[in-house]
Amino acid sequence: MTAEHSVTGFVLNGSPVTVASDHEHLLAALRDELGIISPKDGCAPSGQCGCCTVLVDGKARVACQTSLERSAGTEITTVEGFDEAELDAMANTFAAHGALQCGFCTPGIVVRLKALLDRKGSALTREEASRHLGGHLCRCTGYTKILDAVESLAAGEVPVALPPKGIGSSGVRYEARELTLGSRPYIDDIVIDSSISGVTAPYGMLHGALRFADHARADVLSIDTSAAQAMPGVQAVFTAADIPGVLRVGLIHKDWPVMIPVGGRTSYLGDVLAIVVADNRPAARRAAEAIEVSYDVLEPMTDPVRVKDSDIDAVWELDGNILSRSTYSRGDIDAALAASAHTVTETFQTQRIEHAYLEPESTLAVPTPANGLPAGLHVYTGGQGIWDDRNDIAAVLALDPSVVTTELVSNGGAFGGKEDMSNQAHAALAAWLTGRPVRITLSREESLLMHPKRHPIRMTYEVGCDVEGKLTAVRARMFGDSGPYASVGMKVLERSAGHATGPYLVPAVDVESVAVRTNNPVCGAFRGFGANQAQFAMEGVMDRLAEAVGISGFEMRQRNVVVPGGVWGPGQIMDDGCLGAQACLDAVREPYEAARAAGKPVGIGLGLKNSGLGNGFKEIAKAIVRFCDDGTVEVRHCWTEMGQGVHTVALQVAVEELGVDPEAVRVIVDSTRELGAGQTTGSRGTLMGAGAVADACRAALADGCKPEVDYEGEYRVDWTNSLSEGLENPVIHSTFGYAAQVVILDPDSGEVEKVIAAHDVGRAVNPVLCEGQIEGSVHMGLGYALSEGFPADADGRPLNSTLRSLAIIRPKDMPDVEVILVESPQPGAPYGIKGVGEIGLVPTAGAVAAALREYEGEWHNELPMRNPSNRERADAWV
Repeated sequence: MTAEHSVTGFVLNGSPVTVASDHEHLLAALRDELGIISPKDGCAPSGQCGCCTVLVDGKARVACQTSLERSAGTEITTVEGFDEAELDAMANTFAAHGALQCGFCTPGIVVRLKALLDRKGSALTREEASRHLGGHLCRCTGYTKILDAVESLAAGEVPVALPPKGIGSSGVRYEARELTLGSRPYIDDIVIDSSISGVTAPYGMLHGALRFADHARADVLSIDTSAAQAMPGVQAVFTAADIPGVLRVGLIHKDWPVMIPVGGRTSYLGDVLAIVVADNRPAARRAAEAIEVSYDVLEPMTDPVRVKDSDIDAVWELDGNILSRSTYSRGDIDAALAASAHTVTETFQTQRIEHAYLEPESTLAVPTPANGLPAGLHVYTGGQGIWDDRNDIAAVLALDPSVVTTELVSNGGAFGGKEDMSNQAHAALAAWLTGRPVRITLSREESLLMHPKRHPIRMTYEVGCDVEGKLTAVRARMFGDSGPYASVGMKVLERSAGHATGPYLVPAVDVESVAVRTNNPVCGAFRGFGANQAQFAMEGVMDRLAEAVGISGFEMRQRNVVVPGGVWGPGQIMDDGCLGAQACLDAVREPYEAARAAGKPVGIGLGLKNSGLGNGFKEIAKAIVRFCDDGTVEVRHCWTEMGQGVHTVALQVAVEELGVDPEAVRVIVDSTRELGAGQTTGSRGTLMGAGAVADACRAALADGCKPEVDYEGEYRVDWTNSLSEGLENPVIHSTFGYAAQVVILDPDSGEVEKVIAAHDVGRAVNPVLCEGQIEGSVHMGLGYALSEGFPADADGRPLNSTLRSLAIIRPKDMPDVEVILVESPQPGAPYGIKGVGEIGLVPTAGAVAAALREYEGEWHNELPMRNPSNRERADAWV
């Protein structure tokens, strides 16, 4: 047998198999040839996420780092090969503890735990497990509940995994078993050869790969695809010239080119120049590399501080480099500062951050034929706004939106990073032009390059207080690097402006916040959405003023916290929902004072974060409840499930309102009904989703719950005001969540020993899932504060190209997190709900900075505080 047709044999889950020997690694052979989907591809071939862990002769190995040569003759075990008792124990324990969220990393962790339990049994400790899980990233959970599950499994105590009941119950997550065991497909797990979900495919599935730009700012002179088209397995190569409809897409401004044409200009290294479609992914990737592009290379405009004042446009065919400017003021700021007993002026710098969701972006587009010709498209997307995806895809293809159906496949994490389209339009274009199903999945390196990040923002604060520590004035000047395309950058900087004063009452305020276009990586939505940056600065000046007054950080916050009837930030008069801020402070007072009494370095942070878009946006969410003939209850809503648990919320509301069996409820999100409410963002999915589903349930009850009838419900927020309206007392947001966090350091090492996180969620729909959201966001907040970053050089090229370089905190380095759920209901909200998805990391960096001040005696103005290599390039900002 020739080398190119050689095979490799091994035993897979108890059965002998052979695979072609030319796969890049064992993971490719398992997934692409053998159809084994529990090992997930989060970063192949770098082996840095742990999602593809399998057992090789009983030892846990990362499959994307294991060659077929090393696999020959071995016994490979994946989750599919566990016996039923093991499957039940793992699934029930993880579900009962809430030890999974998006689920993408979970099967790999389960395999690792099997290896540890087989070797150590009941002797396996929490600490030992945390060390052995060091090769596994989980961006959702913060590891706390995973380690809780480890302790139960080691003790042989498998808890009962009960389905959720109504509002306030802690039943298991929707699809918890399937997610734990890796049997619920993500998009990259779906293979279409004939049909799936009733969508008939006209031939076999093809694979796409993208050709990215070589320079952040360059005129494209030519694109030569001839070598790529001649390569084996290549079916087609497409460029911008092949787009039948519009060139640009976008959430707010349609300014982001799907591809850069010949004669166009690149504006960052994530710009796409061509799509290759081939019989398999390796062939498509090889061909994409063979595409030759000639450029006239221009100097990138990557220094925000200079770009904002430049007369030269940074971005192709877009006028000016100021994306947005948000301002507001009230009171006499100069007089208030002059009359203050104490004033502080400080400049703070935050960094660009990568979301690092474990599932790279993937899209599968399937032509839907009629009379032998493509008549429409069915697109499987993991985006955070599938109706927005549908509309932009239709515009790119010059189709009526009615012939494009987008179906949500719950994704493997997002945190805001999957609001903008990534490869959806490319997969749809390729499928439409070839008439065949096309799947495009980004590699980890491509994902890092392409999708938007958290905004780096530079903030100068001038703040005053009286002799008692009562705030008198806040003047804030912010400017953030948004990269080349709008995404939601103007809204992030607007949100930073609105949240500039934190959860405090200030008589005089003057705020300006500017978003700048550059040729650095695009920035957009990321958990916290500008509130994190602003409140890192505000908490920093609060602690400096506390020292000047001679009071504790806790007392400084106590004297200034928002109260009902008080005027906040842009002038909003706060309602009784803000009682949660004081309740959170009350919840952490005792542990804060105990830590101080024990002589431990301790810091406190207090934060608020809106739920919903607000700022004058009319938000309308719809849902449908349908009683099916087969006895199931179908709940359709408009929110993306990405690990936060919105499917579970929808189910629990249906159980609460209808009294149905939770096992009978099916949750569906697709665009076949017009339910779209924009993006799943702004911590509003639970709030608005619960309201819409409850309304649909009540409509069904009023009509006798007739079978096969769509009962539609709606929840709307259409009473907020925009900053630009210039009102004295605008309602900027309908709802806020609040949080107080205490960070305690080890007095000897200076490492974070414990975080106490008190969070006002209004009403905890599912307390265990709610705790998990907070634990995961604290993990993310500590990384933001201490180690993480995504810097770029002067050419706009990211310095980090792997997951490891991001410096995400690993399990063994994660401190103890104590979550205190505070339920101070929001007036008028469904069940009193407030959002929890983002507030969890808003106070964290400020609390860490205050604790480090006590330990080191130094103030910290720049993030990350303990990893200078991940900070922004200093000369770009001054």
